[in-house]
Amino acid sequence: MKKVSIAVIGCGRIGQMHAKNIQLHEQTNLVCIYDPNEEFAKKVSNDLNVFAVENVDDIFNNNDIDAVLISSPTNTHIDFIERSVASKKPVLCEKPIDLDIKKVDEFSKRLEGNKVPIQLGFNRRFDPGHQAAKKSYIDGEIGELHQCLITSRDPGLPSWDYLKVSGGQFRDMTIHDFDLARFMLGEEPVKVFAISNALIDPKIKSELNDSDTLMIIMETASGKQCHINNSRSATYGYDQRVELFGSKGMVISENRKPHELKKYNSEFVDKSEPYLNFFIERYKDAYKKQLNDFSKFINKNIRPLAEFEEGRRALIMANAAKKSLGSKKFEKLTF
Repeated sequence: MKKVSIAVIGCGRIGQMHAKNIQLHEQTNLVCIYDPNEEFAKKVSNDLNVFAVENVDDIFNNNDIDAVLISSPTNTHIDFIERSVASKKPVLCEKPIDLDIKKVDEFSKRLEGNKVPIQLGFNRRFDPGHQAAKKSYIDGEIGELHQCLITSRDPGLPSWDYLKVSGGQFRDMTIHDFDLARFMLGEEPVKVFAISNALIDPKIKSELNDSDTLMIIMETASGKQCHINNSRSATYGYDQRVELFGSKGMVISENRKPHELKKYNSEFVDKSEPYLNFFIERYKDAYKKQLNDFSKFINKNIRPLAEFEEGRRALIMANAAKKSLGSKKFEKLTF
Protein backbone atom coordinates (compact mmCIF):
# COMPACT_ATOMS: atom_id res chain seq x y z
CA MET A 1 0.00 0.00 0.00
CA LYS A 2 1.30 3.43 -0.97
CA LYS A 3 2.58 5.60 1.86
CA VAL A 4 0.36 8.62 2.45
CA SER A 5 2.26 11.93 2.44
CA ILE A 6 0.87 14.19 5.17
CA ALA A 7 1.41 17.78 6.29
CA VAL A 8 0.63 18.84 9.87
CA ILE A 9 -0.93 22.22 10.61
CA GLY A 10 -0.52 23.23 14.26
CA CYS A 11 2.48 22.20 16.36
CA GLY A 12 1.32 22.53 19.95
CA ARG A 13 1.43 19.55 22.30
CA ILE A 14 -0.97 17.35 20.32
CA GLY A 15 0.41 18.53 16.97
CA GLN A 16 3.90 17.53 18.06
CA MET A 17 2.59 14.09 18.98
CA HIS A 18 0.79 13.70 15.64
CA ALA A 19 3.85 14.79 13.67
CA LYS A 20 6.04 12.22 15.45
CA ASN A 21 3.43 9.47 15.00
CA ILE A 22 3.13 10.20 11.27
CA GLN A 23 6.90 10.08 10.86
CA LEU A 24 7.17 6.74 12.68
CA HIS A 25 4.12 5.10 11.10
CA GLU A 26 4.80 2.50 8.42
CA GLN A 27 1.94 3.71 6.20
CA THR A 28 2.52 7.49 6.36
CA ASN A 29 5.18 10.03 5.49
CA LEU A 30 5.58 13.44 7.17
CA VAL A 31 6.25 15.97 4.42
CA CYS A 32 6.21 19.28 6.31
CA ILE A 33 4.68 21.18 9.21
CA TYR A 34 3.23 24.64 9.76
CA ASP A 35 2.60 26.79 12.81
CA PRO A 36 2.46 30.61 13.01
CA ASN A 37 4.18 30.24 16.38
CA GLU A 38 7.82 30.21 15.33
CA GLU A 39 8.94 28.52 18.55
CA PHE A 40 6.57 25.57 18.07
CA ALA A 41 7.43 25.20 14.39
CA LYS A 42 11.16 25.33 15.07
CA LYS A 43 10.95 22.71 17.83
CA VAL A 44 9.15 20.18 15.64
CA SER A 45 11.36 20.98 12.65
CA ASN A 46 14.51 20.40 14.71
CA ASP A 47 13.27 17.39 16.66
CA LEU A 48 11.99 15.51 13.59
CA ASN A 49 14.28 16.98 10.94
CA VAL A 50 11.28 18.04 8.87
CA PHE A 51 10.73 21.17 6.78
CA ALA A 52 8.61 23.94 8.35
CA VAL A 53 6.76 26.05 5.77
CA GLU A 54 6.38 29.75 6.56
CA ASN A 55 3.13 30.13 4.61
CA VAL A 56 0.28 27.65 5.06
CA ASP A 57 -0.67 28.15 1.39
CA ASP A 58 2.44 26.15 0.52
CA ILE A 59 0.71 23.09 1.96
CA PHE A 60 -2.53 23.45 0.00
CA ASN A 61 -0.66 24.23 -3.23
CA ASN A 62 1.78 21.32 -2.97
CA ASN A 63 0.72 18.41 -5.21
CA ASP A 64 3.15 16.08 -3.42
CA ILE A 65 1.07 16.32 -0.23
CA ASP A 66 -1.73 13.73 -0.18
CA ALA A 67 -3.48 14.76 3.03
CA VAL A 68 -3.55 17.26 5.89
CA LEU A 69 -3.71 16.76 9.64
CA ILE A 70 -5.14 19.78 11.48
CA SER A 71 -4.21 20.28 15.14
CA SER A 72 -4.31 24.08 15.22
CA PRO A 73 -6.54 26.15 17.58
CA THR A 74 -10.25 25.32 17.34
CA ASN A 75 -11.25 28.64 15.78
CA THR A 76 -9.10 27.83 12.72
CA HIS A 77 -10.47 24.33 12.05
CA ILE A 78 -13.29 25.20 9.65
CA ASP A 79 -11.06 27.43 7.54
CA PHE A 80 -8.32 24.84 7.24
CA ILE A 81 -10.76 21.98 6.57
CA GLU A 82 -12.42 24.03 3.84
CA ARG A 83 -9.10 24.90 2.22
CA SER A 84 -7.98 21.26 2.39
CA VAL A 85 -11.19 20.12 0.73
CA ALA A 86 -10.82 22.80 -1.98
CA SER A 87 -7.33 21.48 -2.73
CA LYS A 88 -8.72 17.91 -2.76
CA LYS A 89 -6.61 16.79 0.19
CA PRO A 90 -8.28 14.42 2.70
CA VAL A 91 -8.34 15.77 6.25
CA LEU A 92 -7.85 14.46 9.76
CA CYS A 93 -8.94 17.27 12.10
CA GLU A 94 -8.77 17.39 15.88
CA LYS A 95 -12.00 17.98 17.81
CA PRO A 96 -14.08 20.06 18.09
CA ILE A 97 -14.88 21.33 14.58
CA ASP A 98 -15.78 24.69 16.16
CA LEU A 99 -17.35 25.90 19.39
CA ASP A 100 -20.28 27.54 17.54
CA ILE A 101 -22.84 25.04 16.24
CA LYS A 102 -24.25 27.64 13.83
CA LYS A 103 -20.87 27.88 12.10
CA VAL A 104 -20.63 24.09 12.00
CA ASP A 105 -24.13 23.75 10.51
CA GLU A 106 -23.42 26.42 7.90
CA PHE A 107 -20.18 24.69 6.98
CA SER A 108 -21.99 21.35 6.80
CA LYS A 109 -24.31 22.81 4.16
CA ARG A 110 -21.34 24.06 2.16
CA LEU A 111 -19.92 20.52 2.26
CA GLU A 112 -22.99 18.99 0.60
CA GLY A 113 -21.80 16.97 -2.37
CA ASN A 114 -18.20 17.00 -1.13
CA LYS A 115 -16.35 13.76 -1.84
CA VAL A 116 -13.05 14.61 -0.15
CA PRO A 117 -12.87 12.48 3.05
CA ILE A 118 -12.90 14.27 6.41
CA GLN A 119 -11.96 12.36 9.55
CA LEU A 120 -12.52 13.76 13.06
CA GLY A 121 -9.98 13.14 15.81
CA PHE A 122 -12.15 11.02 18.10
CA ASN A 123 -9.26 8.72 18.94
CA ARG A 124 -11.09 6.78 21.66
CA ARG A 125 -13.08 4.90 19.01
CA PHE A 126 -9.74 3.29 18.09
CA ASP A 127 -8.67 2.19 21.58
CA PRO A 128 -8.13 -1.62 21.48
CA GLY A 129 -9.95 -2.14 24.78
CA HIS A 130 -12.94 -0.01 23.80
CA GLN A 131 -13.15 -1.73 20.42
CA ALA A 132 -12.97 -5.15 22.07
CA ALA A 133 -15.80 -4.16 24.42
CA LYS A 134 -17.98 -3.10 21.51
CA LYS A 135 -17.17 -6.30 19.60
CA SER A 136 -18.27 -8.35 22.61
CA TYR A 137 -21.58 -6.48 22.56
CA ILE A 138 -22.03 -6.89 18.79
CA ASP A 139 -21.16 -10.60 19.03
CA GLY A 140 -23.95 -11.07 21.59
CA GLU A 141 -21.73 -11.96 24.53
CA ILE A 142 -23.55 -9.62 26.92
CA GLY A 143 -27.00 -10.04 25.38
CA GLU A 144 -29.17 -6.95 25.01
CA LEU A 145 -27.30 -3.81 26.03
CA HIS A 146 -28.97 -2.04 28.96
CA GLN A 147 -26.38 0.43 30.22
CA CYS A 148 -23.18 2.11 29.06
CA LEU A 149 -21.03 3.75 31.75
CA ILE A 150 -18.14 6.01 30.73
CA THR A 151 -15.61 7.34 33.23
CA SER A 152 -13.15 9.98 32.04
CA ARG A 153 -11.05 11.84 34.61
CA ASP A 154 -7.95 13.88 33.88
CA PRO A 155 -4.90 13.66 36.18
CA GLY A 156 -4.87 17.41 36.86
CA LEU A 157 -6.30 20.77 35.92
CA PRO A 158 -5.04 22.36 32.70
CA SER A 159 -3.56 25.86 32.84
CA TRP A 160 -5.79 28.84 33.55
CA ASP A 161 -4.94 30.27 30.12
CA TYR A 162 -6.18 27.06 28.51
CA LEU A 163 -9.38 26.98 30.56
CA LYS A 164 -10.22 30.52 29.47
CA VAL A 165 -10.25 29.58 25.78
CA SER A 166 -11.21 25.89 25.93
CA GLY A 167 -14.91 26.41 25.29
CA GLY A 168 -15.91 24.82 28.58
CA GLN A 169 -15.77 21.32 30.00
CA PHE A 170 -18.75 20.02 28.01
CA ARG A 171 -17.40 21.09 24.59
CA ASP A 172 -13.71 20.57 25.33
CA MET A 173 -13.38 17.49 27.53
CA THR A 174 -16.73 15.67 27.49
CA ILE A 175 -17.12 15.92 23.71
CA HIS A 176 -14.90 12.82 23.45
CA ASP A 177 -17.29 10.95 25.74
CA PHE A 178 -20.39 12.07 23.84
CA ASP A 179 -18.88 10.57 20.71
CA LEU A 180 -17.77 7.44 22.53
CA ALA A 181 -21.31 7.01 23.89
CA ARG A 182 -22.75 7.05 20.35
CA PHE A 183 -20.07 4.60 19.22
CA MET A 184 -20.70 2.17 22.07
CA LEU A 185 -24.50 2.37 22.12
CA GLY A 186 -24.86 1.86 18.39
CA GLU A 187 -27.87 4.16 18.32
CA GLU A 188 -28.57 7.82 18.94
CA PRO A 189 -29.39 9.18 22.40
CA VAL A 190 -32.65 11.13 22.26
CA LYS A 191 -32.42 13.06 25.53
CA VAL A 192 -29.74 14.25 27.94
CA PHE A 193 -29.53 15.58 31.50
CA ALA A 194 -26.46 16.98 33.25
CA ILE A 195 -25.23 18.31 36.58
CA SER A 196 -21.92 20.08 37.05
CA ASN A 197 -19.88 22.10 39.52
CA ALA A 198 -16.42 23.46 40.20
CA LEU A 199 -15.37 21.25 43.10
CA ILE A 200 -11.64 21.34 42.38
CA ASP A 201 -11.25 25.10 41.86
CA PRO A 202 -14.35 27.23 42.65
CA LYS A 203 -12.91 30.09 40.55
CA ILE A 204 -13.63 28.03 37.43
CA LYS A 205 -17.33 28.54 38.16
CA SER A 206 -17.25 32.05 39.61
CA GLU A 207 -14.88 33.58 37.04
CA LEU A 208 -15.34 31.41 33.94
CA ASN A 209 -18.89 30.10 34.41
CA ASP A 210 -17.46 26.66 33.77
CA SER A 211 -17.08 23.38 35.65
CA ASP A 212 -14.42 20.84 36.55
CA THR A 213 -16.71 18.02 37.73
CA LEU A 214 -19.82 16.73 35.98
CA MET A 215 -22.21 13.84 35.44
CA ILE A 216 -24.48 13.17 32.48
CA ILE A 217 -27.40 10.80 31.90
CA MET A 218 -28.68 9.96 28.42
CA GLU A 219 -31.32 7.63 26.99
CA THR A 220 -31.87 6.21 23.50
CA ALA A 221 -35.25 5.69 21.81
CA SER A 222 -35.15 1.98 22.67
CA GLY A 223 -34.46 2.76 26.34
CA LYS A 224 -30.73 2.10 26.54
CA GLN A 225 -29.12 4.17 29.28
CA CYS A 226 -25.75 5.93 29.32
CA HIS A 227 -23.95 7.56 32.21
CA ILE A 228 -20.85 9.76 31.76
CA ASN A 229 -18.79 11.14 34.63
CA ASN A 230 -15.90 13.58 34.21
CA SER A 231 -13.39 15.20 36.53
CA ARG A 232 -10.57 17.57 35.65
CA SER A 233 -8.37 16.21 38.44
CA ALA A 234 -8.08 12.63 39.70
CA THR A 235 -5.28 12.37 42.26
CA TYR A 236 -4.52 8.77 41.27
CA GLY A 237 -3.96 9.42 37.54
CA TYR A 238 -5.69 9.41 34.16
CA ASP A 239 -8.87 7.40 34.74
CA GLN A 240 -10.38 5.99 31.52
CA ARG A 241 -12.95 3.20 31.72
CA VAL A 242 -15.95 1.99 29.74
CA GLU A 243 -18.49 -0.52 31.06
CA LEU A 244 -21.18 -2.19 28.95
CA PHE A 245 -23.86 -3.99 30.97
CA GLY A 246 -26.38 -6.27 29.32
CA SER A 247 -28.97 -8.99 29.85
CA LYS A 248 -26.34 -11.76 29.79
CA GLY A 249 -23.38 -10.09 31.43
CA MET A 250 -20.93 -7.22 31.39
CA VAL A 251 -17.66 -6.18 29.76
CA ILE A 252 -15.26 -3.49 30.97
CA SER A 253 -12.54 -1.70 29.04
CA GLU A 254 -10.14 -0.86 31.87
CA ASN A 255 -7.43 1.64 32.67
CA ARG A 256 -3.89 0.95 31.50
CA LYS A 257 -0.63 0.81 33.43
CA PRO A 258 3.04 0.56 32.38
CA HIS A 259 2.92 -3.09 33.50
CA GLU A 260 0.74 -5.40 35.60
CA LEU A 261 3.19 -6.31 38.40
CA LYS A 262 1.55 -6.37 41.85
CA LYS A 263 3.37 -6.31 45.21
CA TYR A 264 2.32 -7.82 48.53
CA ASN A 265 3.76 -7.58 52.04
CA SER A 266 2.69 -7.03 55.66
CA GLU A 267 1.75 -3.40 54.96
CA PHE A 268 -0.15 -3.65 51.66
CA VAL A 269 -1.65 -5.99 49.06
CA ASP A 270 -2.26 -5.51 45.34
CA LYS A 271 0.14 -2.56 45.21
CA SER A 272 0.76 -1.73 41.56
CA GLU A 273 2.00 0.95 39.18
CA PRO A 274 -0.08 4.13 38.70
CA TYR A 275 -2.13 4.57 35.54
CA LEU A 276 -0.46 5.87 32.41
CA ASN A 277 0.03 9.60 32.81
CA PHE A 278 -2.27 11.27 30.27
CA PHE A 279 -3.96 10.95 26.88
CA ILE A 280 -0.78 10.74 24.79
CA GLU A 281 0.45 7.73 26.82
CA ARG A 282 -2.96 6.14 27.52
CA TYR A 283 -4.17 6.29 23.92
CA LYS A 284 -0.86 5.62 22.19
CA ASP A 285 -2.22 2.53 20.42
CA ALA A 286 -5.46 4.34 19.56
CA TYR A 287 -3.59 7.16 17.82
CA LYS A 288 -1.66 4.60 15.75
CA LYS A 289 -4.87 2.81 14.76
CA GLN A 290 -6.39 6.18 13.89
CA LEU A 291 -3.56 6.74 11.41
CA ASN A 292 -4.19 3.23 10.04
CA ASP A 293 -7.78 4.24 9.38
CA PHE A 294 -6.71 7.56 7.84
CA SER A 295 -4.33 5.89 5.38
CA LYS A 296 -6.86 3.17 4.49
CA PHE A 297 -9.65 5.53 3.53
CA ILE A 298 -7.21 7.46 1.33
CA ASN A 299 -5.67 4.39 -0.35
CA LYS A 300 -8.69 2.08 -0.44
CA ASN A 301 -11.59 4.55 -0.40
CA ILE A 302 -12.91 3.10 2.89
CA ARG A 303 -15.08 5.43 4.95
CA PRO A 304 -13.39 6.71 8.12
CA LEU A 305 -14.68 5.51 11.48
CA ALA A 306 -15.27 9.08 12.69
CA GLU A 307 -16.45 11.53 10.03
CA PHE A 308 -17.41 15.21 10.02
CA GLU A 309 -20.96 14.38 11.12
CA GLU A 310 -19.64 12.72 14.29
CA GLY A 311 -18.09 16.05 15.26
CA ARG A 312 -21.30 17.94 14.55
CA ARG A 313 -23.44 15.55 16.59
CA ALA A 314 -21.06 15.49 19.55
CA LEU A 315 -21.20 19.30 19.69
CA ILE A 316 -25.02 19.22 19.60
CA MET A 317 -24.96 16.81 22.54
CA ALA A 318 -22.54 19.03 24.47
CA ASN A 319 -24.72 22.09 23.94
CA ALA A 320 -27.88 20.24 24.99
CA ALA A 321 -26.20 18.94 28.15
CA LYS A 322 -25.05 22.46 28.98
CA LYS A 323 -28.59 23.75 28.40
CA SER A 324 -30.00 21.21 30.85
CA LEU A 325 -27.98 22.83 33.65
CA GLY A 326 -30.23 25.85 33.38
CA SER A 327 -33.51 24.09 32.66
CA LYS A 328 -32.85 21.41 35.30
CA LYS A 329 -34.60 18.86 33.09
CA PHE A 330 -33.87 16.45 30.26
CA GLU A 331 -33.23 18.18 26.94
CA LYS A 332 -34.21 16.58 23.66
CA LEU A 333 -31.46 15.72 21.19
CA THR A 334 -32.24 16.57 17.57
CA PHE A 335 -29.58 15.99 14.95
